[in-house]
Amino acid sequence: MNKAMVIGNLGNDPEIRYTQKGAAVATFSLATTEKWKDADGVQQEHTEWHKIVAWRGLAEICGDHLKKGSKVYIEGKMQTRKWEENGNIRYTTEIIAKSMEMLGGKNFDKEPTSSSAAHGNNGDNPPLPDAEVPF
Repeated sequence: MNKAMVIGNLGNDPEIRYTQKGAAVATFSLATTEKWKDADGVQQEHTEWHKIVAWRGLAEICGDHLKKGSKVYIEGKMQTRKWEENGNIRYTTEIIAKSMEMLGGKNFDKEPTSSSAAHGNNGDNPPLPDAEVPF
């Protein structure tokens, strides 16, 4: 099973692009932070950054409703892409969002009219081939 679930804050405003066939793609970074006390009782913190990719309707919802600092729950799958750049093989691992839930707070421009609006990709839109990815 390939399932990723993260709760975090956006590190940047979503960037919306469109494929040649007109499919919307939103990309943004999401920070998840883990806090704990070490053996000496000192508070420790580690932030992990995740690249999030949302497609089609969900991409447009992300672009319309999210901004840097927004707290969200993202559910999707992990995907690693490979490409060649200047003779070097490059890799990136992303979370392909299937659903997004805004967790409220002052960091939203506006709220959707229903919570189901944030689930823009309900599985009936298969991912596009790598040739269609606009980045």
